[in-house]
Amino acid sequence: MNISFQLDALEDESARLRQGTIGYRVFEALKQGVVQLHLRPGNLLSEAEVAKQLGVSRQPVREAFIKLAEAGLVEIRPQRGTFVVLISRREVENARFIREAIEVAVARKAAEEADAEAISRIRETLVRQREAHEREDIAAFLRHDEAFHQAIARSVDCEHAWRVLETMKAQMDRVRYLSMPLATPVETLIRQHQAILNAIEAHAPEDAEKAMREHLSEILTSLPKVAAANPDLFVE
Repeated sequence: MNISFQLDALEDESARLRQGTIGYRVFEALKQGVVQLHLRPGNLLSEAEVAKQLGVSRQPVREAFIKLAEAGLVEIRPQRGTFVVLISRREVENARFIREAIEVAVARKAAEEADAEAISRIRETLVRQREAHEREDIAAFLRHDEAFHQAIARSVDCEHAWRVLETMKAQMDRVRYLSMPLATPVETLIRQHQAILNAIEAHAPEDAEKAMREHLSEILTSLPKVAAANPDLFVE
């Protein structure tokens, strides 16, 4: 096993991550490794090897494994080890259903209540996402995708709702990494984000709901294609 990322690599624009404990940062490093497919479904994770490569003691790694198991990303098998779980289509679909219910409501609230300053911050994340696309930097593109949705939640003081979604949607995020550009043209995602932003700027709640629902339904189109192209990574 070779972990091709370090803790420092995750210290970008996330103040929450920079201020977190070592345990939290190890968890985030491993979660991103799983989500971005550096740690592939079926891989055996060695507590000692992860600790060595990340330059930490084994205790925070052990704690991170437990949190990853709670998030459904790894399975801890007594006497056998810790394994990255295969991607479950059922879990992806369930996560998408819950995410849609929450984020559609948040988008509507943003269209009703977000002020000009908050809308400006949402717009800035979309600018950065476009720039990442121009650089063909998929990891940065998806990071700014996250920031776009988080900025909408933050615009109406719904960050707790976003935190609820963050871990739950990890299964979806693995599919998103696999689907680009196989099944989901990047231009489509940018266009959908622009439609959401336009509705929020126009204070049009119905349009914001519709645009967000369309955007979050995209994975239902790409999921069968991604699963068919990567049968060794999926279960069911």
